[in-house]
Amino acid sequence: MSIIEAKQLVHEYIRRDEEGNVESIQTALDHVDLHVEPGQFIAILGHNGSGKSTLAKHINALLMPNEGTLYVDGKDTKDEKNIWDVRQTAGMVFQNPDNQIIASVVEEDVGFGPENIGVPTEEIWQRVEKSLRSVGMWEYRAHSPNKLSGGQKQRVAIAGVMAMQPKCIVLDEPTAMLDPCGRKEVLRAVHELNRKCGVTIILITHYMEEVVDADQIFVMDEGHIVMQGTPKKIFSDVEQLKKYRLDVPQITLLAYELKKEGLPIPDGILTREELVKILEQQVK
Repeated sequence: MSIIEAKQLVHEYIRRDEEGNVESIQTALDHVDLHVEPGQFIAILGHNGSGKSTLAKHINALLMPNEGTLYVDGKDTKDEKNIWDVRQTAGMVFQNPDNQIIASVVEEDVGFGPENIGVPTEEIWQRVEKSLRSVGMWEYRAHSPNKLSGGQKQRVAIAGVMAMQPKCIVLDEPTAMLDPCGRKEVLRAVHELNRKCGVTIILITHYMEEVVDADQIFVMDEGHIVMQGTPKKIFSDVEQLKKYRLDVPQITLLAYELKKEGLPIPDGILTREELVKILEQQVK
């Protein structure tokens, strides 16, 4: 069974005047179908306004469908009695970690979520240690979050979600406010959770280099999923991605330009090592 399944999902933002009359309707999700299997690492790409963040909020039941259905681990998000289970199954990490960190000490912040859902005290601290170790922040457990770097804060935010023991984590542009080192720290932690703990990851980002190791990529445009496939398949179609106002990883673009100049280079090059190996073979 899919852990996330959207069927003909529609979401509309309705703008009303002071008297309650409808002024405009913006369709953010237009009959979206999406299937995510347990343990997958999924990336969702799209330019601003494509609908990707709206989709993320539906997975966490922060928004309700206008039409269609979204199931999280088999539970319909429209059913109010499922909301608590949905939010425990699919944790959410937002763009700005300061919006999620509320305590003055790292370990207390990570323990806040489990405490709120009634986890026994002894188990809370076990979860706190496990979560902080899983994102490489255990040694900072007694620190004030205010003294951490952006990447460290985001890893604490991820640990706070992990302590709730979700089956799935949705990350909505979690590295957008970070420097390159911070981005690497966070992505490394997320991949570790996916590989070692089996947590399903749904990563929403506009950094192309962050998605080359994903199992599947979904590209969104104007509320639709317009491309779907493995990173190699998606990044083999550079012109199509440009059509949707998206970039490609720099190494993929270099390989694409070399191919246009006549070099026999296959489509969908994703890493520097891959390109170097191909070029070396041609020299020989």
